[in-house]
Amino acid sequence: MQQTEFGSVFHGTLPSGSQVAVKHLVGFGPVNKSFIAEVQTIGSIHHFNLVSLVGFCAEKFNNLLVYEYLVNGSLDRWIFNQNQKLALGWQIRKKIILDIAKGLAYLHGDCHQKIIHFDIKPENILLDENFNAKISDFGFSKLIGKDQSQVVTTMRGTPGYMAPEWLTSTITEKVDVYSFGIVVLEILCGRRNIDRSQQEEDRHLLELFRRKQEEGQLLDLVDKCNSDMQSNAIEVVEMMKVVAWCLQTEYVKRPSMSTVVKLFEGSADVVSDNLNEDFLNGLILEATETDTSTILPSILSGPR
Repeated sequence: MQQTEFGSVFHGTLPSGSQVAVKHLVGFGPVNKSFIAEVQTIGSIHHFNLVSLVGFCAEKFNNLLVYEYLVNGSLDRWIFNQNQKLALGWQIRKKIILDIAKGLAYLHGDCHQKIIHFDIKPENILLDENFNAKISDFGFSKLIGKDQSQVVTTMRGTPGYMAPEWLTSTITEKVDVYSFGIVVLEILCGRRNIDRSQQEEDRHLLELFRRKQEEGQLLDLVDKCNSDMQSNAIEVVEMMKVVAWCLQTEYVKRPSMSTVVKLFEGSADVVSDNLNEDFLNGLILEATETDTSTILPSILSGPR
């Protein structure tokens, strides 16, 4: 059994022999809203990188959500654990990052309604036996029309992963892009975005990241507890540059998740081998000020 904010999650087995995870929501008010939001959202969508809803039960005092069971649990178990037996190599981390990006790109652009998740964090990314990543926990999510560019909603999410525009009333799917950037940074650095065991000036990962970026010392941030990450540090730093794009304070300057997927899928070799650092930085700066769909295709698709 695992405790969550609104109840407990149990591991179970259906009569067919399939393993499932059963979330039991207890309480009123926000719990009922969370239950309804989760059923409405995940019950109507299907994508490999989203956890599947097997069924649900709605009774007066018992709200149950039945999900597919993912044997490797949540991402936080693997990236914040100093146990070398649980350490993930660079290729697996890179795949997990792409999987998360694909799941979010589907939610934001390929559903019949746009879905903003609002609570992207390692605890809500689950891993199957092959370390395929699937986004879970849609209790805070919101469905909006395809033609809707903004949404008015109460503040929701987890401190440390929430975009700065929550201090205003302008909320778009770019809040998920910001949260995604924080999660990727945690994956690459192997530490939480707020770590009180660090020296005071290094406790907030985002502030440390921006400082190291200004100093040209991003290599210092690559997970020091993992030899494979250190061996691939140059490629890790290249991904950090995309993270910086996702974490811009002004939401209109962040890329869409579909653009992020194209970057990760099609242009990794191009960025690493054929673009010098000055050009790459200029490209990212230019892309944040221009419609990315019109300036990036040849870069993103790579050689064919």
